[in-house]
Amino acid sequence: MNPAGLLMVVVAYLLGSLSFAVLLVRLKTGKDIRQEGSGNAGATNVLRGYGKGLAALVALGDVAKGTLAVLLMRLVTADPRYAAAAGVAAVLGHVFPIFYGFRGGKGVATALGAFLVLAPLATLVSLGIFILVLAFTRYVSLASCVAMVVLPPLAGLFGAPRPTLAAAAIVAVIIVLKHKENLERLARGEERKLGRR
Repeated sequence: MNPAGLLMVVVAYLLGSLSFAVLLVRLKTGKDIRQEGSGNAGATNVLRGYGKGLAALVALGDVAKGTLAVLLMRLVTADPRYAAAAGVAAVLGHVFPIFYGFRGGKGVATALGAFLVLAPLATLVSLGIFILVLAFTRYVSLASCVAMVVLPPLAGLFGAPRPTLAAAAIVAVIIVLKHKENLERLARGEERKLGRR
């Protein structure tokens, strides 16, 4: 048991709980992004409502907090179990933020940031798959789910430690479950494509 590591898991969750979609949209407009569009506190909803510039800032912030959570943990301990736990905690913070009534986003960008540190090669390949699926289908939700589902086996293929594999599997399940309504709309042919407001 590592008390400093456990404390950093809590810090990782709190970092994840910082919602850049909520903060930046509120700063710019005074509105709550969760009351607009899809109701999701993420970059895609910001893109549809407020354009590419603000959406890019949100995405960068969400990626950065996932990365920072894992890097801070690695300053405290080299144990891969704690680094993996920090990544999961950051994603949970984004999805269930303590600062915003536990109503957050879907965790994709934060997961990207965390796994760029935990399993960089696997994450880059997963990101490439995301881009390909998005380019062919224009469905962000589908691209996100496919990219996350392939991340755990890719991490195994590239030799990531077992805690990282477990973290990737846990995060993949969280993110697919958060996209349940999107996938149901997709099955009905009602999901909005990227570029449609």
